[in-house]
Amino acid sequence: MVVGILTTILSLATKLIGFPDQIKKNYTRKSTEGISTAFFLLSFLSYLMWTIHGALLNDWVVYVGQGLGVVTTGVILWQAYLYKKKKA
Repeated sequence: MVVGILTTILSLATKLIGFPDQIKKNYTRKSTEGISTAFFLLSFLSYLMWTIHGALLNDWVVYVGQGLGVVTTGVILWQAYLYKKKKA
């Protein structure tokens, strides 16, 4: 039970503190230089699959929790696209 609670807390911290902090940094610099686009693409796909899995099982905890990951990593990927396009 303790491991489950800690896993949930750390997962939410990543999605509500870590990724938004990266989003803000990217926005401020108008650049995603130094981040791994491949990592965020794989993270996005993983979160997306877990979100779909949660929806199919009607497990709202998984659906909402992983959905946050889809949104935050999706924003970072969108920034990578926008800022790369402006640079070219």
